[in-house]
Amino acid sequence: MPKDAAFGGSFVVMIEYIFIVNPTQNEIARLTELYRLAGWWKDAADNPSAVAGIVQGSHCFLVARYDQTIIGMGRAISDRVSDAYIQDVTVDPAFRRQGIGSRLVARLVARLESDGIGWIGLIAERKTHPFYRPLGFSPMADSVPMLKTL
Repeated sequence: MPKDAAFGGSFVVMIEYIFIVNPTQNEIARLTELYRLAGWWKDAADNPSAVAGIVQGSHCFLVARYDQTIIGMGRAISDRVSDAYIQDVTVDPAFRRQGIGSRLVARLVARLESDGIGWIGLIAERKTHPFYRPLGFSPMADSVPMLKTL
């Protein structure tokens, strides 16, 4: 399993990166917590089968683990032929600014490219676009992200 070193102050932390398909109940609970820490879900979104469905329905779902605990995640959705979107990239606030998010995105891109996906997009949340630029992403000319709300 691939591992990278991240720097936690004056010590090195070994981070494991792994693609998951069928999350355990403990993994579902931790993923739900990460969605909440990122501010994407409110308390009402506590549906373990929905989280399992998100993981299983993704083209790929990558987690970063430290000491067997999921500390970061990211996923890609795609048509599995030509196009994909990276989304839900987040790292536990206690582990941010150590390169974990960048490694998650780089590994997702590498996986998509190895799966033959040639067009990879994402929508950067407000003020996060500088994070994605060094990873090869730039704004799409003449494009505006849009969302249909219920």
